[in-house]
Amino acid sequence: MLRADHLRDVLVHRIADVGFIAHGLHVRVGEEVATHRWTPDVPEEIHSVAKAVAVLAAGIAADEGRVSLDAPVGDLLPTATDATLRHLLSMSSGIDFPYSETMMSDWPDLAAEFLSRPSRGRVFQYSNASTYTALHALSQRVGDVEEYLRPRLFAPLGFADVAWRRCPNGRVLGGEGLALRTEEMARLGLLIRDRGVFDGRRLVSAGVVDALHTGWVDTGGTADGYRRYALAGWDGPGSAWRLHGAHGQLIVFAGDAVVTISADDHGGADAMTAFIAVHAGAGARS
Repeated sequence: MLRADHLRDVLVHRIADVGFIAHGLHVRVGEEVATHRWTPDVPEEIHSVAKAVAVLAAGIAADEGRVSLDAPVGDLLPTATDATLRHLLSMSSGIDFPYSETMMSDWPDLAAEFLSRPSRGRVFQYSNASTYTALHALSQRVGDVEEYLRPRLFAPLGFADVAWRRCPNGRVLGGEGLALRTEEMARLGLLIRDRGVFDGRRLVSAGVVDALHTGWVDTGGTADGYRRYALAGWDGPGSAWRLHGAHGQLIVFAGDAVVTISADDHGGADAMTAFIAVHAGAGARS
């Protein structure tokens, strides 16, 4: 049996045993692919997995010389902060801005409100407003971020109908707001596993992709898988790392294995991720 088929079968059985509410599963080990579906493969909100797309947008712009990830955001927006795009995308601006469902419409300008808040220094402070602000800053150099990405990332990955949800000011949400099919999300995972190359074409530099899971920021968390964060990537569980969206949208990387899941099971996602990390890692080494 192929390694990908074996890993898929192990995960399908585990999902049945624990009652995890999965919609789709895509397994890649090396060049082998195996899939399983519980529901039709329709576009679904990927939640915080979109933060990786935001990082790729900024990285492509940096590759083109349009921005520097390490220049102050004040070079792009009217603000006194010395935080950089890298700080905003790695959640290390130190600005506390709690999530709310009405975050995007509670202020006339969410980015301005975010940047006006005090910072505790270069420490981890997770907020969707941070990614949103980073992409608003990026738009000052590249124009509309969705349109900028369409020929550079979306079209090469085959995301023909993708549209990024927007705030009342017409800006892309950044940290959420993208709907992809499981198989499309898996293409994003393949691009990342292969360090910026997809279908033989380089879309983004290897250094940008590597930054998704290097240069870790200490989060102050204690649970395995939540102690360190990079540019959109979480370190762990175990030797794996992952992109993790609300309600169980997962891309888990373990060696040459990439496991992608679409789901609607927020409470069960951490345990499922831990199981994937153990068995994907074992499959990648076998």
